[in-house]
Amino acid sequence: MYFYKSSQCFAAQLCVCGLLLFLDLCVDIIGGHEVAPHSRPFMAMLRGEDFCGGALIKPSWVLTAAHCTLEGGSVTLGAHSRTKREKEKQVIKIAKEIRYPGYVRGEKEHDIMLLKLSKRAKINNAVQDIPLPTSGDDVKPGTTCRVAGWGRTTNRNEKLSDTLREVNVTVISRKTCNDKKHYKNSITNNMICAGSKGRKKGSCNGDSGGPLICNNVVKGITSFGKPLCGFPDGPGVYTRITNQYLQWIRKTIGGDL
Repeated sequence: MYFYKSSQCFAAQLCVCGLLLFLDLCVDIIGGHEVAPHSRPFMAMLRGEDFCGGALIKPSWVLTAAHCTLEGGSVTLGAHSRTKREKEKQVIKIAKEIRYPGYVRGEKEHDIMLLKLSKRAKINNAVQDIPLPTSGDDVKPGTTCRVAGWGRTTNRNEKLSDTLREVNVTVISRKTCNDKKHYKNSITNNMICAGSKGRKKGSCNGDSGGPLICNNVVKGITSFGKPLCGFPDGPGVYTRITNQYLQWIRKTIGGDL
């Protein structure tokens, strides 16, 4: 999985997100580019036991990955730099982690979570929520999507990016993603595979929980990948925002919609 734990980095400088390397669980932006400051106002930087990304979907709610451990942590909105002081930043405590009821810790299925913020974000040019999709329709293979985050930019070291970066990835069919070269029948209909056939491109450690945006709509959540990020035989895997998950989100948020 793609959250980041600085104390959990082992052989070949590969951070394995608090789990052993053979579980193939890591994510960050590889082969992408720095975005214009504050041009992705929905992006959330999450700090707790793990470092993850997320998307502000309502002033009091952030959508992220269930495998991120963030209890007692905070959400930073309006950030471009991970470390520098910026007047646009809003730091808000996490009041509650709400994982999808079917999620099991250590498993890859149902990797989706809502964070209830301790107070509402102030909506402005640098902080804005992003609409949920109107339906959970699947994403066709070959579709170009984009994913952003502050995760690692190289497989050579564990350092996170200081600035928000983004990369374009191409959706890969589940049939291809489930072959022996890729993920050996572990990709379900609740997941989306996306990567690159050419140069190394994709998400990596520290990008977990960030939104996968296809045709300007949030269609997925960065979930997991292989230890060597961005390689063609190890595309990123994203939790697909299905109708089932949309119903759960709407029910959980209730009157805050």
